[in-house]
Amino acid sequence: MDEVLVFSQQRNISSAFIDSSVKMGIAQTVLMVQDNLTECFAKLGCDGIVYREKYNSFWVFTKTKVSFTRRPDWREKIIAATFPVDNAGFKTHVNTVLTDADGKTLITANQEACVLDLIRHRPVKLSTVPYPQDGFPDPVFTQPFEKFISDFTDSDFKYEHIIRSQQIDMSHHLNNIEYIKLALNIFDEQFLLDHEPSELEVHYTGESKEGQVLRVYSRLEGESYYIVIKEMERSVFEMKIKFN
Repeated sequence: MDEVLVFSQQRNISSAFIDSSVKMGIAQTVLMVQDNLTECFAKLGCDGIVYREKYNSFWVFTKTKVSFTRRPDWREKIIAATFPVDNAGFKTHVNTVLTDADGKTLITANQEACVLDLIRHRPVKLSTVPYPQDGFPDPVFTQPFEKFISDFTDSDFKYEHIIRSQQIDMSHHLNNIEYIKLALNIFDEQFLLDHEPSELEVHYTGESKEGQVLRVYSRLEGESYYIVIKEMERSVFEMKIKFN
């Protein structure tokens, strides 16, 4: 195992990362995990800036899975450690562990990512760009990504939303975290205050742009809520969330 591949830093749960529970929010958790990954990649010399400027390519994050033990509180200081765990040719998986001051695990996450050509948006082999090839740390997140249900009907429809300018990121598409917030909007505030998340999985299945209308669908299957966001009939986002 190459410890050089592990990026670790102390992070403060500031007001920017909490929700109305005064704990780190669900969407904000994914934001921190994604943000720590970008800093890890910057340390390894393989972040989006390097790829765009030197290799005419860019990162795409396709899936994220999160396991919650405890959401940290406002102003709590935690350690966030992020590291790649494989190189599968055209895609990679990156783990993140959030621990408290006593070293207890709070949250673990796994992200799946690939690299696309900037012009043609075709997959790029990781062997053609600077990215670790071996010596990976052991994964801390071993649960596989799931295949979600897809047979949503009009009876599962919840609401629609027009994408606005402040939801767009540097890719000129809807930001990943905004999808999660739109999905979580199917729950009212009191429900989210009364229920702690235990598992979350999201799939970014398409792109959407400013001015497009998104339709949000949801269904409870067993103990899990499945949510899909569509632009016209095209799925652009899928999510599964389970609460304690």
